[in-house]
Amino acid sequence: MNLPNLLAHQARKFPDKEGIVTPTERITYKQWDRSVNKLASSMLKLGIGRGDKVVLHMPNTKEFLITYFAVQRIGAVIVPINARLVGREVEYILEHSDAKMFLTHELLFGQVADLAANELLLVKTGEADGNWLSWEQLLEEGEEEEIACPLTEDDEASILYTSGTTGDPKGVLFTYRSILTVATLICIEMNVKPESRILHMMPLSHSAPLHLFMAAGIYVGAAHVAVPTFTPDLLLKTVEKERITHFFGAPIAYLASAKHPNIKEFDLSSMEYWVYGGAPLAAKEVEFLKEVFTTGKLIGVYGLTEAGPNGTLLQHEEHAEKAGSIGRRAALQCEIRLVDDNGNDVATGEVGEIILRGEGNMKGYYKDPEKTAETVKDGWVYTGDLARQDEDGYYWIVERKKDVIISGGVNVYPKEIEDVLIQHSNVADVAVVGVPHPDWGETVKAFIVLKEEMTDVEAECRAFLQGKVADYKIPRLYEVMDALPRNATGKLLKNQLRARVTN
Repeated sequence: MNLPNLLAHQARKFPDKEGIVTPTERITYKQWDRSVNKLASSMLKLGIGRGDKVVLHMPNTKEFLITYFAVQRIGAVIVPINARLVGREVEYILEHSDAKMFLTHELLFGQVADLAANELLLVKTGEADGNWLSWEQLLEEGEEEEIACPLTEDDEASILYTSGTTGDPKGVLFTYRSILTVATLICIEMNVKPESRILHMMPLSHSAPLHLFMAAGIYVGAAHVAVPTFTPDLLLKTVEKERITHFFGAPIAYLASAKHPNIKEFDLSSMEYWVYGGAPLAAKEVEFLKEVFTTGKLIGVYGLTEAGPNGTLLQHEEHAEKAGSIGRRAALQCEIRLVDDNGNDVATGEVGEIILRGEGNMKGYYKDPEKTAETVKDGWVYTGDLARQDEDGYYWIVERKKDVIISGGVNVYPKEIEDVLIQHSNVADVAVVGVPHPDWGETVKAFIVLKEEMTDVEAECRAFLQGKVADYKIPRLYEVMDALPRNATGKLLKNQLRARVTN
């Protein structure tokens, strides 16, 4: 079994059922599948084939959903990347992934228009432009004849890029078995069925929206409502208009929407599961959301991209007493342990690292066997998240071993920003950390040591970073220091920087 053949199955089973709904179009499963075949046939004519890497740089649009399956249908490996990435960031992924084709959307074209073609096939929606082929033209010229994907569950399906704090982004390689495993867990744990209507408003380039909810919807033949951006007003209007049953969002999506002045006027009664992930919600936030959204169907998920993502669940009825935790059991088809530095289980109340095991786990990091061996040991994914388990069995994250900042449910990786800022001619040293934020969970702060006095540190640093990293990675806060705290061997002591913020 594989995803593109599942789409073809649903097209035969539910030909006239809504498959894709956008703000302007309604596309049936049969129409969706036909478009996938047409685009896939054009890709074959261009020389894209089994095992080739194709990078997809689009917001949540029909073009994303058609292209994703067209690439997989011919046995190629799809590489969806964040729509907010800019040229320099995109170029690294193109090179590292060995991409043969790059597809973008005209809404994002300005971010990547200057990419060098070399032997890379470039495609954009809208009209052709120089070396850039037209997505619509490829679709129009393609053939409708069905293309059966020859791949099995153990074949490679996709690469999602994620970063750590010690280097460049890493490509997380998945098989179809990995994706179908976590799709199944959502179908069963959250009762996704053919009548379900799933709202995709968080970026489909991220593992949770893509592997958990998009794939789950394909598994059963649900409707996919795709919206390219998020605003509180758009979320509430879409849920009401489209009678949405399932939505996944970062906590900030809920907290921002809850503050909408007219939220009580929207009919949100169709919603069966309000799902959040990326960071826990505090007890007072949960009570606020339950009251404002007039729902008890709030469920928290914790997981790691490298695990599928799979992990744990905090059920809606558990929030009353355990809000802020990540639940007390692993989700379907997953196991969890807390271990010390030697891999031994820790006692109740003691802090240990969360490790996860299940068939949703990645195949490995693309072209990085050493890092794979560090992260996956005896089938267990070592998350880098430190947690303790209370007497009732609930897990509470206390710290991240890695310095990843989670802002609005999106990972921000300090070293990537530090590596750019240190290139500023007036920056002698820099450290980036996450600091608490009431709505976003965390926001990004840069501690800077200057060579010479700077008139407006924030303005200059922001201007320097613009275009070099995505806008959501640019620090919002800045503090100038005489020197950064380091130990005797020169290792940066970020815990002391965090203490300056929290004390």
